[in-house]
Amino acid sequence: MEGLKSRVRRLMILMVMIRMLHVDCRQPVLHKVGGGRFTWAPNINFTEWSSQENFYVGDWLYFGFDKYIYNVLEVNKTSYDNCIDKDFIYNVTRGGRDVYNLTEANTYFFLSGRGYCFEGMKVAVQVQEVPPEPLLLNLGFRSYVYIHAILLATLATACACILPF
Repeated sequence: MEGLKSRVRRLMILMVMIRMLHVDCRQPVLHKVGGGRFTWAPNINFTEWSSQENFYVGDWLYFGFDKYIYNVLEVNKTSYDNCIDKDFIYNVTRGGRDVYNLTEANTYFFLSGRGYCFEGMKVAVQVQEVPPEPLLLNLGFRSYVYIHAILLATLATACACILPF
């Protein structure tokens, strides 16, 4: 009976190790709002820009702008729709090269106050959970073969651990 418990324990450890090969390895992305270094400005189509990006939990938004003219405010949907810069959620503005971490799957709304929202300075960002993606699919052919060799060896070891000789 003790031998069976030991084999089951080894199998469980090996299953955890195999699972670890399938962890998400996606690095956070820094999205330059508007597409450039200093593109938080009027007359940029932020709706078009955001529709061409994929935002995931953990990513960052970079706002580059002249802090003496513009600002960046996180607001709710009603304030976003009506360009209301009062009672904002968070003032992102610090130095004109500011970042904001997207910490949860949600729609985030940002605008520039001082009347610039009416000139198009607002953006909505739809953030998604990071999709599960097996490590094996992103490594290229050589790594793909190498990882499969490791998986096969691990499977053989697991079989040896649980099957009696």
